Amino acid sequence: MCGIVGYIGERQAQQILTNGLQKLEYRGYDSAGVAIFNGEKMEICKSKGRLAVLEERLVQSPIRGSLGIGHTRWATHGRPSDENSHPHTDESGKFSVVHNGIIENYLEIKQELLDHGVTFTSETDTEVIAHLIAVLYEGDLVAAVRNAVLRMRGAYALGVVCEYEPDKMVAVRLASPLIIGVGKGENFIGSDISAVLEHTRDIVILEDGEMAVLKKDSVSLMKVETSEPLQRELFRVDWNVEQTEKDGFEHFMLKEIYEQPNAFRNTLLNRIDEDGKQIVLKDFPLRPEQINRFEKIFIVACGTAYHAGLIGKNVIEELARIPVEVDVASEFRYRRPIISEKTLVIVVSQSGETADTLAALRESQRLGAKVLAITNVQGSSIAREADYVLATFAGPEIAVASTKAYTSQVIVFYLLGLYLAQVKETLAETERECLIANLRQLPEQAEKALQHADDIRVYAESIKNHASLFFIGRGIDYAVALEGSLKLKEISYLHSEAYAAGELKHGTLALIEEGTPVIALVTQKELEEKMVSNITEVKARGGNVLAITLEGNVELHRNVDEVCFVPATLPVFTPILTVIPLQLISYYTSLALGNDVDKPRNLAKSVTVE
Repeated sequence: MCGIVGYIGERQAQQILTNGLQKLEYRGYDSAGVAIFNGEKMEICKSKGRLAVLEERLVQSPIRGSLGIGHTRWATHGRPSDENSHPHTDESGKFSVVHNGIIENYLEIKQELLDHGVTFTSETDTEVIAHLIAVLYEGDLVAAVRNAVLRMRGAYALGVVCEYEPDKMVAVRLASPLIIGVGKGENFIGSDISAVLEHTRDIVILEDGEMAVLKKDSVSLMKVETSEPLQRELFRVDWNVEQTEKDGFEHFMLKEIYEQPNAFRNTLLNRIDEDGKQIVLKDFPLRPEQINRFEKIFIVACGTAYHAGLIGKNVIEELARIPVEVDVASEFRYRRPIISEKTLVIVVSQSGETADTLAALRESQRLGAKVLAITNVQGSSIAREADYVLATFAGPEIAVASTKAYTSQVIVFYLLGLYLAQVKETLAETERECLIANLRQLPEQAEKALQHADDIRVYAESIKNHASLFFIGRGIDYAVALEGSLKLKEISYLHSEAYAAGELKHGTLALIEEGTPVIALVTQKELEEKMVSNITEVKARGGNVLAITLEGNVELHRNVDEVCFVPATLPVFTPILTVIPLQLISYYTSLALGNDVDKPRNLAKSVTVE
């Protein structure tokens, strides 16, 4: 959520800032703004709405200068408005601040400032920061920012500039991501690497409780608490700007759906031996006796990553026979989980910056557990703090609604489940080799599943005007149903719910009426008769049923209105294929309704506050 970009150097800052903000639009926002030092004073331009509104204002009244900060805001304190947009300034307009996160004690500080005679013009917690820095300023911007930060509680990534010291920019991070891009004769800050990648591949990743002072020719780091200077190696980015472009697709989401086969290949690469008989996880270097000590596994995640965790539970329990509990990260640490050194905690996060998941990681380590992270962003907070990391190699995911990151997480769970089974010897060698052979076929099978896109588009047109939809499934299909329902809600804004099909008669059938669309996942052979019975109950009440099943299951067509087939595979691997038509249903329904597919309302890509 929210986006920060900053520049100091010799070039004109305006275009660099707006281009950087364009790269951050995927994060979700409701307003945008920039502050640029024009040689005499800080000049602010900001507006409610899309970045295009800000850009139009800047075309009409450009700001010249080579020091500036920019921001895209997602409302937390105060409604979306020009006044609440960032950057925020003090009363004199000499100090400008951009901020991601939440200042938890802002009301306390605000009251002190009001008593000091300060006048506020916005409803935000961020404006408090600008006024506080101004009050504390005694000729040293770095000292003023540090003293202000020491007064603040909460989560923040800050970019601060000042008329009095236009040769520098100050950046601070606590529990909200912030990186520094290091160039030649110029330097950058960003809440995401993509904001600066057009200009440099050399990155410094700020850690919690650290401050950076940027000049055009230097970057210096220090600990906020002690002012102790720090040294940090540069992180070299190995992906290209072009990977974040649409490549001819109408939306990033559609591009990312079609990128899934390659994401699977990249995530599997070098993790299966040449003979195809063993899983090789060099990033999880535990000895067999250490793995055998684990009596229980927790999987902790939020949203779509939580749904990947539900599949992970099924996979690990079935293959490795270790009990697994899946928790929503925002609830996990508040329920006093029973964790010990015999517990493995797996945290899952696409961005590696999800605040609730990061808090769960830290609490788990405090209680003595080892933590394994599954994330798409190496160098993220979660990746750095976990004991072990299994990276997904999905590539940059720009659309707010996750697709290829989710399925790549599921691929990692397949690898992990097979690896644990291999170590614990819970599978016969022939069975394990059969599973690995089928796992390796998934990229090609995903490509075949994508060939039904035209039929799915027709189905999406037929459901776009319905008030409610339902997804049903049993066993591992139920976990996929949950993800399908969430995806539809996220980008189409239609009400949808997912249910374990056996629960229909316990209340949900009351909601089925003539014409109600119901999407049924039917891939588990041992549960198919039960699913058909549930579908019959829906049909008896007028529901219109689309079944998603495996190729060859032609008999099912007699019991439903429509069928979408995906390539046949082993039962444990069906979720990776059945979710593809559900992603396409969500995409085409949103498109049919005229929504902004990549930037759904009220949502952000990376949720970095609790």
